Amino acid sequence: MPCTTILVGRKASIDGSTLIARNDDGFFDTKKLTVISEKKQPKTYKSVISHLEIPLPEKALRYTASPSVDTKNGIWAAMGINEANVAMTAIETITSNPRVLGADPLVVYQEKKGRQKEVPGGIGEEDLVTIVLPYIRSAKEGVKRLGSLLEKYGTYESNGIAFSDEKEVWWMETIGGHHWIARRVKDDEYVIMPNQFGLDRFDLKDAYGSKKENLCSKDLKTFIRDNHLASSLEDTFNPRDIFGSHSDSDHVYNTPRAWYMGRYFNPKTYKWEGENAVFTPESDDIPWSFVPEKKITVEDVKYILSSYYQGTPYNPYLKADDLKKGIYRPIGVAKTGVMAILQIRGYMPEKLKGIEWICFASNAFNTVLPVYTQVEKMPKYLSDVTTDVSTENFYWGSALIGALADSHYGESIQHIERYQLSVPSKGYAILKEYDEKYQKEGKGELLEEANEKLSAMAKEETIKTLGHVLRTAEIHMKNNYFRSDN
Repeated sequence: MPCTTILVGRKASIDGSTLIARNDDGFFDTKKLTVISEKKQPKTYKSVISHLEIPLPEKALRYTASPSVDTKNGIWAAMGINEANVAMTAIETITSNPRVLGADPLVVYQEKKGRQKEVPGGIGEEDLVTIVLPYIRSAKEGVKRLGSLLEKYGTYESNGIAFSDEKEVWWMETIGGHHWIARRVKDDEYVIMPNQFGLDRFDLKDAYGSKKENLCSKDLKTFIRDNHLASSLEDTFNPRDIFGSHSDSDHVYNTPRAWYMGRYFNPKTYKWEGENAVFTPESDDIPWSFVPEKKITVEDVKYILSSYYQGTPYNPYLKADDLKKGIYRPIGVAKTGVMAILQIRGYMPEKLKGIEWICFASNAFNTVLPVYTQVEKMPKYLSDVTTDVSTENFYWGSALIGALADSHYGESIQHIERYQLSVPSKGYAILKEYDEKYQKEGKGELLEEANEKLSAMAKEETIKTLGHVLRTAEIHMKNNYFRSDN
């Protein structure tokens, strides 16, 4: 899945929350936000793509998920926060190289042919949230559970997965079919991840010793040595050099996104443009993590995951006839299905810690809405979505706004900016109101009440904005005609 991820340690965020967020860039995949209770969680999981059956633990935690509405290719739960306030987003499709994929091939489903029996494939994006998130009580535990599943079943794709709890954020990347590597994000740092192998530093001594900040598959060291993946291997090494790619397509599709994110959060730390720039849009060595120049907010994360190279000659909406316009793949791309910023507020009571900031369709034109996650159900405006277009849900309202506004960007952007300010502003106010109410009264039903109020507000603002961009599009229809035109 061609996605973009950002991870924020608790000391890098403005309020001490951990934040993990990802654009789920399916091919216009219709999505919804729902709650999966223990009763709804299967005891045996069956993968549609790889035809694999996996027995699941008896006890499951409740969790939020953003599954595909059309399940012909599986669940694709995407991301969520569970009952223990542990968050997960899966996956960021990453790159590898022929040496790695030859040494440990991906585990691809093989159909029955003649006398040859069907051979199930490994696990992948379709499956990961469903088979991991309901069974973990910390971010690190998420890495370990998924690691054991990868070693047993393998994967049919190269994956990047994030986990967080109130104290820690972990990033995990698969290596070939059965191997993996993971690192804890430092508390004062943020991480930028386009669709490319990301980790640029790993401590083998820690991974095979105290395991405080580095974890990996049991035989990673011998796997590297026996397959000659590195000329020499020190205790500390750059995994990107050994397991990653540096292709021409990366310089159009991946590295420009990392460049723009780093440029946004650390504009003064490095020279990003012009002669003698330290990093350019096509640099292979842009760091995986940085200490931001200022504390990061939810709004910052939404902005950067919605971006399309504003303020640069690469902005596809520039009117100028510039050869650089639109040459790089935007972060806020048209085909996004869902984006969620998973916030764990460690300073709040347990029921108030998990906030999921959700938005649907192209981030360049949508808005982000917060909801409480420790609830039994989500409002229908977020969860009652079908493949039929309707203004009665957030997904299709967002998609309609984006499609109309894109065609008339210059005239519509003012309405989009007001929409993107209004919904989160009112969302913060409602969160503040119900944070205080819950801490005074302690009633669990208040959180579902808050979510209903939040979704009603989002619906009102979405329909209003849709009306504005629709009228703008109508005015500019090519068959428009006024007598004064003569």
